[in-house]
Amino acid sequence: MKYISFAIPCYNSQEYMAHAIESILPGGEDVEIIIVNDGSKDNTSKIAHEYAKKYPDIIRVIDKENGGHGDAVNYGLKNASGKYFKVVDSDDWVREESLHNILAVLRGMEAEGKEVDMLIANYVYEKEGASHKKVIHYRNVLPQNTIFRWVDVGRFHLDQYILMHSVIYRTDMLKLCQLKLPKHTFYVDNIYVYYPLPHVRKMYYMDEDFYRYYIGREDQSVNEKVMIKRIDQQIFVTKSMIDMYQMRAITNKKLRAYMENYLAIMMTVSSILCIRSKNAENLEKKKELWQYLKQKDKKTFIRIRWGILGQSMNLPGKPGRKVSSLAYTIARRLIGFN
Repeated sequence: MKYISFAIPCYNSQEYMAHAIESILPGGEDVEIIIVNDGSKDNTSKIAHEYAKKYPDIIRVIDKENGGHGDAVNYGLKNASGKYFKVVDSDDWVREESLHNILAVLRGMEAEGKEVDMLIANYVYEKEGASHKKVIHYRNVLPQNTIFRWVDVGRFHLDQYILMHSVIYRTDMLKLCQLKLPKHTFYVDNIYVYYPLPHVRKMYYMDEDFYRYYIGREDQSVNEKVMIKRIDQQIFVTKSMIDMYQMRAITNKKLRAYMENYLAIMMTVSSILCIRSKNAENLEKKKELWQYLKQKDKKTFIRIRWGILGQSMNLPGKPGRKVSSLAYTIARRLIGFN
């Protein structure tokens, strides 16, 4: 049986995809690697098929027309046969020892007739040129090495939110909740980790530095200049998340608080990018985004708008925007992203 299906979305990834693939191969026949070639114009497809020929029991290749990262994830999920599903971006990789430890836990659960909806592990910012690698862990928030539920969860710090890098979902749960990411859209990894949350009942956390998140390419989607250019897509994803759920319908208080805080972070990122663009049109988009949240879910708007993040992003005038921008810069250095 395949315990984990790893989907690797690839677009013009010939320079670095081998590292991602090679890091998963030590899982042997317990894993399935689905390389999704998203209409690449370089040798991505050729490299993928060479790997598939060499490891026919582990690797499958899907060649498709270009639809963006989210669409590649959709294809990976649709074709996944493993009990659990994990996305690994083509410029990232996983730690071999942690992979073996995670597979051992999943084998143990299967032997005992147990399963979880979401397995969480740590991720590491592999920032180019940085001497210190920032590790995002959850040991102060989540019970370790045991099955738990939302009621058992502690309080997350701002830099501790569960991202695509840290999560492994149960495949059938993702299919049953009909997760489908939008095509030709960046930043849909936020939808990937947010939309399934109300369907997650049982969780398991391992304090393993499993996922290695590379930051360093100038064309990377999390590069600030790139994010400002794509501000419309960031706002689209944030609005999509606002549309998904009315918070009052989320009956579990801890889950609701977590989802609300995640939404607050999305509002903050969208707002600060509008501010840092120094573009009058984008400042109007920021104002419209906050109005959108207010119209869709007024109570959630009030809680987010008058929370610490909401207030810091809505200080009046040019001096207020400078303070907001400075707060973002400090947070970026502390957390280590882009």
